[in-house]
Amino acid sequence: VQLQASGGGLVQAGGSLRLACVASASVNSIDVMGWYRQAPGKQRELVATITRRIGTNYADSVKGRFTISSDNDNAVYLQMNSLKSEDTGVYYCNAKRSRLDYWGQGTLVTVSS
Repeated sequence: VQLQASGGGLVQAGGSLRLACVASASVNSIDVMGWYRQAPGKQRELVATITRRIGTNYADSVKGRFTISSDNDNAVYLQMNSLKSEDTGVYYCNAKRSRLDYWGQGTLVTVSS
């Protein structure tokens, strides 16, 4: 599965961004799709996931501000509102299928305070 992420950029604190991840396969053939992020000097962490059976799951730090969704075709989105400086990082799209992990190239989100 190939993943292409887009939508990152520079935004002021309190602003919004929408990330998109387009997969080379139907999202309905993928077990879990999600977004992870890596801040400078920190480990990559889970932001949000979406599955057909379980639904959505969010890191505590983004609950109520971020929304993950799917078009049920081949794309997953991450709507990010009320952005904070600590949301700065490279955001990676992830797909899990048949116990394998697939990663996109990452898109940089910079939130200025």
